[in-house]
Amino acid sequence: MQKRLENALPRILDAVPDKQRRHIREQFQRVAQSPMGMYALIDYVNFKGEGIKISERYQGHGWGLLQVLQAMQGRDAGLAAIREFVSVADNVLTRRVRLSPAARGEVRWLNGWRKRLQTYVSAAVS
Repeated sequence: MQKRLENALPRILDAVPDKQRRHIREQFQRVAQSPMGMYALIDYVNFKGEGIKISERYQGHGWGLLQVLQAMQGRDAGLAAIREFVSVADNVLTRRVRLSPAARGEVRWLNGWRKRLQTYVSAAVS
């Protein structure tokens, strides 16, 4: 799982325009340098993917690590970074469910995904 994360950032950076790379790298580092940040990054990328594949999108919107890092805006590491990561990931996954084909019934997974995200915060404050 850790190896996948090590490969994820370069793959993500290769998949975005040059002007987005600095922001994504900074957000990745904010989370990585935070308590339990590596746990959050490793788990999320293994749980929801990098977000660079067309198959990781509904109606053009992805739900992987890329999309979470793109949407993050903060500057501080630490608990603030973990909380923002969780909040943004929740929004990204909620959008996924909203855009998913109704027949897939993805809403049934949302509460479990939210509980999983909250483990990132609870591990960081422990």
